[in-house]
Amino acid sequence: MIIARTPLRISIGGGGSDLPSYYENFGGYFISAAISKYVYIGISKTFTNEYFIRYSAQERVGRADEIRHPIVREAIKLHGLGPIEVVSLADIPAGTGLGSSGSFTVGLLRAIYAYKRELVTTSSLAEEACHIEMNLLKEPVGKQDPYIAAFGGITCFEIDTAGHVQASPLAITNKSLHDLEDHLLLFFTGYSRSASTLLADQNAKSRAGDGDMIKNLQYVVELGHAIRKALTNGENRQFGSLMHDHWLHKRRRTAGISNDNINRWYEAAIANGALGGKLVGAGGGGFLLFYADDVAGVRETMGKMGLDEVRFSFDFDGSMLLIRE
Repeated sequence: MIIARTPLRISIGGGGSDLPSYYENFGGYFISAAISKYVYIGISKTFTNEYFIRYSAQERVGRADEIRHPIVREAIKLHGLGPIEVVSLADIPAGTGLGSSGSFTVGLLRAIYAYKRELVTTSSLAEEACHIEMNLLKEPVGKQDPYIAAFGGITCFEIDTAGHVQASPLAITNKSLHDLEDHLLLFFTGYSRSASTLLADQNAKSRAGDGDMIKNLQYVVELGHAIRKALTNGENRQFGSLMHDHWLHKRRRTAGISNDNINRWYEAAIANGALGGKLVGAGGGGFLLFYADDVAGVRETMGKMGLDEVRFSFDFDGSMLLIRE
């Protein structure tokens, strides 16, 4: 039995520049943080000649190409695995904007390499996950989710125009780190729209050279660098203000990123103690993340509006094995 644990994430800055439609022309830069909410993948040998896949559905098939779950199917085919059992569980359900698809893919690959008794570097693990989602499955997604899932921590990623990714930990003091954990609040707004649907629109506009989209993403990259500088200098309240600026630009990017309810909740949080925030993920739902001066005030306000909080700390392990027998 192999069990891998892989963190979900919150985006800190620069999100959107991790899609090839943007970074192939301009390069990309983003900061992401792994959190203490996880996807768990278990792999074990079966005692039949069938593949047994259990997630929100259950599959039992004789050939790998009959597997309906696209990520499991392509990962198994890529590694040439015979019949195995794959089971997945998660602390937070899919479709909520915390990068679950990337975490699932990275965790599955981590478990597969352990099952095959093969070593894999963190960068190779992340890049193979990107290959499955972006190249084999042709999903209009970026590199942020697999990379932060593999590396963990609060990490800065720079992408060159060839798609090569350079990862470096954010140089943040323990004092600032603890302040972030105390003042960042995460509230569930409801299931998000399909990330692929929203990102496909951004992809299409970027590839077409849409001036407004390119300018928006270039500004978000500049904000990512400004956020890195603020957090490195211990200016966490400035980070909160930059988050607000980031959200104002993000919601202009594509129709459907926000809606009347999300705008109402966001404005209420700002009016009751949040310095800034944004919707985490592609948009349309998922989680609102705030940096709050008045933590109690924002919690009380969101609670009265019916939003549940998910408390978290940062994860610095990345994708790892819990059991290998």
